[in-house]
Amino acid sequence: MGNAVTIWKAKRFWSVVSLEREGSGWSVHLDGRPLRTPAKNALVVPTEAMANTLADEWSAVEVDIDPRRMPVTRAANAAVDKVRPQFDEVARLVADYGGTDLLCYRAADSDDLAAAQAEAWDPMLNWARDTLGAELVATRGVAPVAQPRSGQERLLSLVMKATEFELTALHDLVSLSGSLILGLAATRPDFSPGKLWSLSRFDETWQAKSWGQDGEALADAEIKRQEFFRARDFWMLAQPEVP
Repeated sequence: MGNAVTIWKAKRFWSVVSLEREGSGWSVHLDGRPLRTPAKNALVVPTEAMANTLADEWSAVEVDIDPRRMPVTRAANAAVDKVRPQFDEVARLVADYGGTDLLCYRAADSDDLAAAQAEAWDPMLNWARDTLGAELVATRGVAPVAQPRSGQERLLSLVMKATEFELTALHDLVSLSGSLILGLAATRPDFSPGKLWSLSRFDETWQAKSWGQDGEALADAEIKRQEFFRARDFWMLAQPEVP
């Protein structure tokens, strides 16, 4: 491994991008030398699909290496360098969102908004109860509401089952949406990420109907929406291939 490539060199220096099987995973090689993370760990990813996407990102580099154009490489680096060595801490950070989940807090000063939130969000809380086995209770206002311990333990157990690559994706899905339930739903192929993102922005959309759109806020929201979609794609790339 002494000839491995430490990524984020300033400019393209390779001609051939290839894949190699590495135990149960895959690695990307530049001119025959395997990629390493910024922390100089071996960049071995769990699926061929993820490795192919990594290879596509590196093949697409023309002159300068721009990490902003390489979201899968950045996420894979984070999984190996940041999430793997502190997995339990990250998992608990993500699971803690279940105690203050966006979907549980309804407007205190607007009956119309509270009713609209209930119509939009209650189906997701029902899904969490019926499918995930995690019951959460809703309240009005921003004062913290105590959630059932059994539901919190169930959510933590679900998060702890993730691999470091899945947890990297889930962390972004949850932190961007403000909801552990929406984040977990985004890992299921039967949910539309666009619909889930819209649910996470329900309050902002409601307010915009009354006060109009703010250009800067819209631009920021669009960046976060794209990051949410990329995190969902990364989760899907981390899923084992079916023989």
